[in-house]
Amino acid sequence: MLEVKNISTFYGQINALDEISLHVDEREAVSVIGANGAGKSTLLKSIMREIRPKSGSISLSGQSINKAKTFQLVSQGMTLVPEGRQVFPYLSVWDNLLLGGYTLSNSQRMQKAEEVSEPFPILRERRDQMAGLLSGGEQQMLAIARAMMTSPKILLLDEPSMGLSPKLVYEVYEKISELHQQGTTILLVDQNAEMAIDFCTRGYVLMAGRLAGEGTKAELKGSELVHSSYLG
Repeated sequence: MLEVKNISTFYGQINALDEISLHVDEREAVSVIGANGAGKSTLLKSIMREIRPKSGSISLSGQSINKAKTFQLVSQGMTLVPEGRQVFPYLSVWDNLLLGGYTLSNSQRMQKAEEVSEPFPILRERRDQMAGLLSGGEQQMLAIARAMMTSPKILLLDEPSMGLSPKLVYEVYEKISELHQQGTTILLVDQNAEMAIDFCTRGYVLMAGRLAGEGTKAELKGSELVHSSYLG
């Protein structure tokens, strides 16, 4: 479904990603783990065309997206839940959801908001509350539900565990797993290697902008590199 081939991305003279290649097949759950500054967020922004790689190619469903704009990728079935959640704090929970379906008609948006909020009962309970008053975990759930308003074929998640307590991290990953079980393809990046590996069917290890390893869940759990760097 998604194929990234040898992309290199720069910030000025700084090489943030160096010849990165990866792929995500339909209905897969793929994780990318790495420390802060490894290039994980840059990778997702490069895929979503928020940043333009200097070289390499990216294709979605067999079609090149090298020249695509971000909004076009959303309409093609790929959506990003950004790092830090980025909800609209002074709008209600429900208005945040409705904004996620800006390409839909009013009736379609209302119907879709009901649908995507079903796995997140807390969002329904607090639909009229300002989003900024939600807990960090609840805001993360809102950001995920808002992304699902576009009915993505593949969902990109940037650091979904960031800033959350261990209990909330577990709850958020539980909801992400439910979405995957319902058929959504997922590419996720996270510093929380243990949760990310447990979630994935396959994964990649990113270090200083370069791929340092890859494998199945079992192979990553058995990797000396992963253990010494992230699970030790």
